Amino acid sequence: MTTEQQAVLPARPESPRGGTGPAAARVPGGRTGPAAGLLRTARPRQWVKNLLVAAAPAAAGQLASPRTAGQLVIVFTLFTAAAAAVYLVNDARDAEADRAHPVKRLRPVAAGDVPVPLAYACGGLLAALAVAGAAAFCNPMTSALLIAYLAMQLAYCVWLKHVLVVDMTVVTTGFLMRAMIGGVALDIPLSRWFLITTGFGALFMVAAKRYSEAVQMEGAEGGRGASRALLGEYTTGYLRFVWQLAAGVAVLGYCLWALESGGVAHSALLPWRQLSVIAFILAVLRYAVFADRGAAGAPEDVVLRDRALAVIGLVWAAMYGLAVADL
Repeated sequence: MTTEQQAVLPARPESPRGGTGPAAARVPGGRTGPAAGLLRTARPRQWVKNLLVAAAPAAAGQLASPRTAGQLVIVFTLFTAAAAAVYLVNDARDAEADRAHPVKRLRPVAAGDVPVPLAYACGGLLAALAVAGAAAFCNPMTSALLIAYLAMQLAYCVWLKHVLVVDMTVVTTGFLMRAMIGGVALDIPLSRWFLITTGFGALFMVAAKRYSEAVQMEGAEGGRGASRALLGEYTTGYLRFVWQLAAGVAVLGYCLWALESGGVAHSALLPWRQLSVIAFILAVLRYAVFADRGAAGAPEDVVLRDRALAVIGLVWAAMYGLAVADL
């Protein structure tokens, strides 16, 4: 199990040959080749999360620079390689356990489409290339941040996912590192309000996801603990408390940042920075609707599939852009 993965428990697919081993775990239509299996194991659907590398440059109003755009493409690629390395090592390590799971048994490594040694080798190679690439094309701090991310995520796979509260903290920190690395690579100072809002915003989504998984698992066969190592140890009441607390702190941090910036600039038509608070709070409230229903399983799915939330996000982005440009 990885740090940023949606837990879903549909009915267990039956293999025409029966059993639960690699042969039974293959998707209909036969096994895929190792190359396709490696790509699937790298979780392309999760790569959208790495767009957070643009958060700090966007907050600083530096996205329009060609140098910034080129550097962000490099950082995005490096972080994607690092995250893929973690997925590969994780799936290789959990291959035997995944074969007994109704959904994870379909993963390429568990299904036997990708040999375990190959998954380990590719994961190690990607991790080394990501760190070396950061050292070559960015600055030493970017390389150090990637090393810290890899160490933390691998420690999560081996041990930290079994420690209450720490497991959610590690996942949250992974999101925060994504948001930080763009600024680190471009030598952009990271304000305390940026870190507070981003960190607690990430915790809000992580806790909401855990809460949704717990709600969905309550009536599922095998209990809630069948999905995540610690899910059965959390109560839904506690997880609800965490996501509500995190949402409140994220909103407070954003409001303090917006108000700290002062009044309207000479060239600005309206106080866009302060007005963006309205859109930010509406976005949090809209996301909380799905969290409260137990339907916030994957943040990227909620954000991309809900039209109202997408519109609110665009309005917030427009307001923020006007604030940065002093229009």
